[in-house]
Amino acid sequence: MVFTHNLGFPRIGAKRELKFALESYWKDQSSRDELKALGADLRRRHWQDQSALDLAPVGDFTFYDQVLDMSFTLGNLPERVQGFHGDALDNTFRVARGRSAHTAETHCCGGACGEVAAGEMTKWFDTNYHYIVPEFIAATQFKLDASRLLEQLAEAKAQGVKAKPVIIGPVTYLALGKAKDGSDKLALLERLLPVYTELLEALADAGAEWVQVDEPILVTELDAGWQHAFNLAYHALKASRVKLLLTAYFGPLLENQYLAANLPVAGLHVDAIGGRDDIQPLLGLLPAHKVLSLGVINGRNIWKTDLNAVLDWLDPIAKRLGDRLWIAPSCSLLHVPVDLDSEQKLDGEIKSWLAFAKQKLEELRVLGVALNQGRDGVEAELDANRAACDARRNSPRVNDPAVKAALAGITSQLGQRQSPYAVRSAKQAALLKLPKFPTTTIGSFPQTAKIRQARSRFKAGEIGEAAYQAAMKAEITHSVREQEALGLDVLVHGEAERNDMVEYFGEQLDGYAFSQFGWVQSYGSRCVKPPILFGDISRPKAMTVDWIRYAQSLTGRPMKGMLTGPVTLLNWSFVRDDQPRSVSCKQLALAIRQEVLDLETAGVRVIQIDEAALREGLPLRRAQWKTYLDWAVESFRITANGVADETQIHTHMCYSEFNDILSAIATMDADVITIETSRSDMELLDAFRNFEYPNQIGPGVYDIHSPNIPTEQYMLELMKKAAERIPAERLWVNPDCGLKTRQWNEVIPALTNMVSAARTLRTSVA
Repeated sequence: MVFTHNLGFPRIGAKRELKFALESYWKDQSSRDELKALGADLRRRHWQDQSALDLAPVGDFTFYDQVLDMSFTLGNLPERVQGFHGDALDNTFRVARGRSAHTAETHCCGGACGEVAAGEMTKWFDTNYHYIVPEFIAATQFKLDASRLLEQLAEAKAQGVKAKPVIIGPVTYLALGKAKDGSDKLALLERLLPVYTELLEALADAGAEWVQVDEPILVTELDAGWQHAFNLAYHALKASRVKLLLTAYFGPLLENQYLAANLPVAGLHVDAIGGRDDIQPLLGLLPAHKVLSLGVINGRNIWKTDLNAVLDWLDPIAKRLGDRLWIAPSCSLLHVPVDLDSEQKLDGEIKSWLAFAKQKLEELRVLGVALNQGRDGVEAELDANRAACDARRNSPRVNDPAVKAALAGITSQLGQRQSPYAVRSAKQAALLKLPKFPTTTIGSFPQTAKIRQARSRFKAGEIGEAAYQAAMKAEITHSVREQEALGLDVLVHGEAERNDMVEYFGEQLDGYAFSQFGWVQSYGSRCVKPPILFGDISRPKAMTVDWIRYAQSLTGRPMKGMLTGPVTLLNWSFVRDDQPRSVSCKQLALAIRQEVLDLETAGVRVIQIDEAALREGLPLRRAQWKTYLDWAVESFRITANGVADETQIHTHMCYSEFNDILSAIATMDADVITIETSRSDMELLDAFRNFEYPNQIGPGVYDIHSPNIPTEQYMLELMKKAAERIPAERLWVNPDCGLKTRQWNEVIPALTNMVSAARTLRTSVA
C-alpha cells in the first residue's frame, strides 16, 4: 500500500486568524492565553483538514518562524535575550522583532526589560518566506528544550492524529546560521548532535514512530566538509528509537544522490517536482529496506496537478517499491494559500485550474486511492481533473499573439542607457541639486485603518471612485506634508492607494487574476496575497502616473515615481508553469518599461524600480546562476533603460544575501541602489567595498520590521561605518524598506532621527 503524508501545513489560518491574533497581542489588546488558545484551535483545525492522510505533521505550527523555534528547542538564544526570564513565547518575539507585548516587557520575571536588537532575517532558500537567522559564536552551547514539540505531539495524539513530528536537521540548522565572531560553524556539530539525540529520544518516549528531519541544503552544492557533516550527523543519530525520514526539497539532489540515499535513516523524501530526474537513479541507489517518499504535488504553486500524467509516471514505481513508496507534496504547503473554496469572486474558469493547500491534500488522496485500489475508484475525480487541465492548455485567455510579437521584437538596444554612469550622474546632480548624504524613504508610508477602510468601502461599492480618489489624495497630501516637515530630500507619495507592491500592479495588467483569500505568510504576522499570473502579460493603460503627478504638484522637492520591477513581479506571483519563467519576466519588463517612460514624460525625474526579489529567484546551485541572472538583469535593463541621462533610476533590494551576486547587481546599472543593512550591522557593505561597486548606495539604517525606534546616534554610527567602506559622495541615507507596516507614531521620530543623522554627517564626514 502506498503511504500518504504531508510535510507541513499553512499556519496563518484561512482568514489570517494568526496574523490578527499576533498583532492584537503585541498591541496589548489580548492576552497571552488568548493567543495560545487561538494557536491550539488552528492546530486542531489543520490536523482535521489532514485527517485522510496516513501521517500528518506536528511541530510545523509556529507563532513566528520554524527556524527560530528550532533555535529555542536547541537552547541557542542570542546573549542579548538570555537575561529575560519570562514566557518563552515572549522571548521568541524579542528575538524576532526586538520586543514582545508591552505587558510582557514590564513583567518579565526580574530579567532585563525593554527593547533588544531583533535577529537578522533573510529568505528561506529561494522562497519569499523569511526566517530568523540562528546566531553562533565559537563558545555556543546547546541545551534541549523540547517542551513546544512535546506539547504539540501530546495535543495531536489526544485528538487521534496520526502524528509525525517535524524538525530542522542539524546540518541545515548550522548551514542556515551565521557565526557572529567569524568562527567555524561546523566545529559546533559535535556539540550539537547530543542535543538532537536527546530530542529524538524524548519524541520516542512520547510515542512518535517517525520523525521528519528537514535537510533542504541537500539540494545545494556541498563541499567535502558539509558532506562529511551529513555522514557524521546521521551515523550519530542512527541508534535513535524513532524512524527518521530525511527530507529534501526545493530542487534536485544531483551529485548528492548517493550521499542522501546511503545515510543511515529509515526513509528519504525527495522533490519530484523540481527533481524528477533524480528518481530513476535513486531507485537503483536506495537500499532495499528504505522508504522513498516522492513529492508529487507542487507545494509552491497553485496550479492543479495533472493527476493522470502523475499516475502514469508513478504506476511502475509503485509496482517496484510496494509499501516502500510514500507520496506527499514536494515541500511544506506553507507557501500556498489555505483553501480555494473560500474564493467566491475569482473568475470561474481560472478557479477551475487551481488548487490551494486543502485541494492539494485532496489531490494526494485521489492519487493514493488510485495507486492502492485502482483508478476506477476515483474515475470521476480523474475525469474532472483531465478536463480542467485540458481546458487550461487550450484556453485563448492564456495566449496573446500581440504580446508574443512584442517579445520577438526585443533587441539589445532596449537595455542600454544613453550614457555611462559617470556622465549620467553629473547631469542628475546638476538637475536635482541634492545635498551630500541625501535622505529618502523606500516608498510606502503607514497603511492606516482609515486607508484600509476607504479601500474596503470602495471595493464593496459603498463609495464611488471620486470619493475614493479624494480620500487617497488626502492621504498623499498628508504624506508629502510630513516629509517636507521632516526635511527629507527626495520625497515619495506614500502609496496610500496600493494594497500591495505586486498585487497593485497585477490588478492593472492583462494576464493576471486575483484571489480574495489567497494569503501566504512572508514572516511573522506579515502575509502577502500573490497575484496569479496565468497568461501573456500586457499593460492596457498607465498605472501610477496620475498619482505621482498629483504628489509632485504638491511640492517643489523631487518626487520619486515608485514601481515594482519585472523580476519581483514574477517571483512574488504564482506564475504559470506552461512556459519558461524567463519569457513571462520579459513580458513584464515590456509592460513596466511603458510605465517608466510615461512617468518620465510626466516630468518625474527620479524613478525607483524595486527588485526586492531578485536574489530569491536565484537557483540554489551556482552552476545555474548565470542563466537566471542573465535573463533577470536583462529584464530589469529593458524596464529601466529607455530614459534620458537626467532621469535618475533607483532600485531597492531587501533581506537577502547579495554578496555573491554583486557583479550582476552592478550590471543592472541603476543610478542608486537602496539595500537592507541595519540588522546585519553594515556587513553587506564590506562586499560593496571589496567589489568597488561603481554607482550610488543607500544602506538602510532603520530596521522597519521592528517596532523599535532607532536613535540618531545609532544611525549615525551605522552611516559612519558605511562611509568607511563607500565614498561619502555616493552614499544615501534611508530606511531598510517601505514603512507601510509601521505606525506614524513610530515613523515620525525614527525619520526625524534619520534626517538629523544625515545633517550631522554633512558636517562631520569629509
